[in-house]
Amino acid sequence: MRVISGELGGRRFNPPGSMPFTRPTTDIAKEGLFNVIENNLDLEEVKSLDLFGGTGSISYELYSRGVRDLTIVEKDPAMFQFIQKTAKEFGIDCMQTFRSDVFKYMADCNQSYDFIFAGPPYALGNIDDLPLYVFKYNLLKENGWFILEHTPRNDYKGKPFYRTERKYGTTIFTIFVNRKDENPQE
Repeated sequence: MRVISGELGGRRFNPPGSMPFTRPTTDIAKEGLFNVIENNLDLEEVKSLDLFGGTGSISYELYSRGVRDLTIVEKDPAMFQFIQKTAKEFGIDCMQTFRSDVFKYMADCNQSYDFIFAGPPYALGNIDDLPLYVFKYNLLKENGWFILEHTPRNDYKGKPFYRTERKYGTTIFTIFVNRKDENPQE
């Protein structure tokens, strides 16, 4: 695997061979996703949260493109250690890593973020709860973006805060934007 662009562009990292429940985002999908992100967000001003961190690939890419306030949540102990080791090798000293269940972290979190990415295992039974909890727990700042990676099996069109989606093969990124004028609770 590699970081695609930015200050760490081209740097490679090799996750453990046995990555339980981990499905790294392909380079093509990641490149398309970051084209959208960079054209809409000032990454140097972003405070990010990476749920289901996996290999850490999304956060390394965010760092490489200017994000200096990174948080990753990963439950698996081997992947958690891999993320910490790789961040150290890359010289990323502005990353907080939490070994936790994502849903517990969200419920207990007392911070809000400009950008949240969730790349859960596709077999996650309660994937549809992720957008609900992001907004229920006020994890996203006003005008902040939440991007959920999923398969065509899930459809979020018409859901609160839905903005758009991007498809790359069988990978779909649904983008939600926290706009107060769309808040169904007000």
